[in-house]
Amino acid sequence: MSCQRPKARWAEMRPDNIAIIDSGGANIASLLYAFGRLGAGATLTTDAATIQAADRVILPGVGAAQDAMQRLREHQLIDVIRGLQQPVLGICLGMQLLADASEEEDVECLGIIPGIASRLHAETSSPVPNMGWCPIRKTKAHDTLANVDDGTYFYFLHSYALPVSGFTIAEAQHAEAFSAVVAKRNFVAAQFHPERSSAAGSRLLQNFLGMPR
Repeated sequence: MSCQRPKARWAEMRPDNIAIIDSGGANIASLLYAFGRLGAGATLTTDAATIQAADRVILPGVGAAQDAMQRLREHQLIDVIRGLQQPVLGICLGMQLLADASEEEDVECLGIIPGIASRLHAETSSPVPNMGWCPIRKTKAHDTLANVDDGTYFYFLHSYALPVSGFTIAEAQHAEAFSAVVAKRNFVAAQFHPERSSAAGSRLLQNFLGMPR
């Protein structure tokens, strides 16, 4: 019975539509599948009107920040994203795109969440890229991390990350601590891939879809 009640509440608060911004990443199929498993319809798009009308917006990304920013400029989405009022989730490179800039090719980003993405420090026991399952530690309470315990493992694949700051709501450790999840107003972003993080990732995505507008 305890497993059925959350499903009923979820059915009531499920968004009608989710816009996934096509920033050129390679993780789109798994992301669409992850939302499909939650019973939420998602559309891959670069159409400004579709993005602005969506209940939730996802900014994913895999690869270089400069290439992704150029794609957003080509589709005239820079100011569109900056002006969004509904919940927005950045994933992996999408988290770095929401920041001020990235040291990778010294590119200016969206400037929504303060911080500059810098290359991870490499050590013998902590090679770069950081690839695999890493635990997170929550530093602030946030709806997106509800029922996600400290020490929960998520799947990471990245060479750059945002430093721990006042906007960090969860951190992880490589050679040094870095921001695993950040949040500011209606924007939240995860450095890991929730769509590849099994039950923990599904929990986070479900929490995000349940955030109030």
